[in-house]
Amino acid sequence: MEFKKFRIRSYEGQSDRAQVEDLERRCEVGPAESVLFTDTMGDPICRIRNSPMYMMLGSIKVVTVQGHPPKDLAKVGYVLGLRVSPHHRRKGIGSSLVRKLEEWFTCNDVDYAYMATEKDNHASVSLFMDKFGYTKFRTPAILVNTVNHHSLHISSNIEIARVKTEQAEYLYRRFMGSTEFFPNDIGNILRNKLSLGTWVAYFKGDNIIDFGSDGQVPNSWAMLSVWNSGEIFKLRLGKAPFCCLLYTKSWCLIDKIFPCLKLPTLPDFFNPFGFYFMYGVYHEGPFSGKLVRALCQFVHNMAAESKDENCKIIVTEVGGRDELNHHIPHWKLLSCPEDLWCIKALKNEGTNTFHELTKTPPKRALFVDPREV
Repeated sequence: MEFKKFRIRSYEGQSDRAQVEDLERRCEVGPAESVLFTDTMGDPICRIRNSPMYMMLGSIKVVTVQGHPPKDLAKVGYVLGLRVSPHHRRKGIGSSLVRKLEEWFTCNDVDYAYMATEKDNHASVSLFMDKFGYTKFRTPAILVNTVNHHSLHISSNIEIARVKTEQAEYLYRRFMGSTEFFPNDIGNILRNKLSLGTWVAYFKGDNIIDFGSDGQVPNSWAMLSVWNSGEIFKLRLGKAPFCCLLYTKSWCLIDKIFPCLKLPTLPDFFNPFGFYFMYGVYHEGPFSGKLVRALCQFVHNMAAESKDENCKIIVTEVGGRDELNHHIPHWKLLSCPEDLWCIKALKNEGTNTFHELTKTPPKRALFVDPREV
């Protein structure tokens, strides 16, 4: 039964900011055994503000969708940050908000709407899949690694170099342009102030003067970019499994007694903390897995040496079956092996493309837009 004792209106920053922030603080996110709270630091729409087109709870952009006319490009709408106060749930508010957001998508000629949630979030899954007809699309893995005060050793036979923004855009369009949901405005992402840069890794001895500019790349190489998510919002752990607490206390004690061992430890997650997000992770060649690991170690050291002491984790999201899972260092205790992405076609045309999207396993890596983390 739906109650009609509410109305939906546009978000107004000056009058609504405090109430929306309070709602964010009271609504937990993440898996059931670990409760995370979000601190948007005075800007409730910070997570979508960098998108090409946005409103509260949603954003619109153009991405690669293989087989979609014309030129394998489609306009997609992303549903992000749907929250309903615990005291006002089961009154049809969530359904009304989704319906209103889909109307906005339709008015702006969006081809597909999609959303991401934890597979164990039964309320969210039921709302989108059962009530609004969304279909399971992909199940990427969220990989989380901690930032320790110990620098990690990087093999001496590996070269890591930063590439210019124009060069990075060229490499991404050339090697990841056909990747599912690759953003057509990748240049804007790379030039955003939150994007800290793009780096490539290759083995010393490969004579690379200007990486990729002449169309030549080594037999084995890897690339990634880094987004400073902690600059726009922070996370805080409300509760954690007992095993996590016990592990943290024990290893911190051992590290204090034997600092020479340089043991990895769990940081303090109970106070607000930020994180780096690694996006556009790409590798090619028989030994490229080792290069991906070296790049991840490089990003760890960059975070550890940063002036921002609140950067405590490094996060990335890759396809659930992607072999990158084996090369990216992460803590299973903190990671999510199977996130859930759902999609819905908002137009009748393109039925075959939608069928391919939802029934065919991805052939290439999944591109996760850092603006939607």
